[in-house]
Amino acid sequence: MSNGLRKIFGRHRLPFASTVLTNYLRQTNEPPWTSFFVKYTSVVDDQRGWSHFNWKTGDSNYHVLRSGCFPYIKYHCTKRPYQDLRVDDRLFRILKIINLGIPLLLYGLSAVFMISYKEIVKTPKGDVYIYFLLKEDKGSTH
Repeated sequence: MSNGLRKIFGRHRLPFASTVLTNYLRQTNEPPWTSFFVKYTSVVDDQRGWSHFNWKTGDSNYHVLRSGCFPYIKYHCTKRPYQDLRVDDRLFRILKIINLGIPLLLYGLSAVFMISYKEIVKTPKGDVYIYFLLKEDKGSTH
């Protein structure tokens, strides 16, 4: 089977992006914040269209800023109390539509050259690499 067909028919073998997010937050003992990229080709994007939302993991709630910036999905997570983020989410979606996603595309393409560190996230469907512009100091408040 060709690589292209393997990618199309092998999608059921990939973990969900939400699983990678949850497992990474668990692996790092629910840090105060984190910011990372995951390749679109490594996950099934079950959070497509979400921009700013709450994400409950263990005893923590995170405010998550999520953007598709080809060839990655970018996550920025901050541990914060639950808050209604629907207005923020809609605003970010509108901004992405208005600017045609061009700034995010440029960010993703430049990240390819700026990423300097990667880690493995364990999932039931296999290991997934996530990428960082800089290595994070786990537990740091900023």
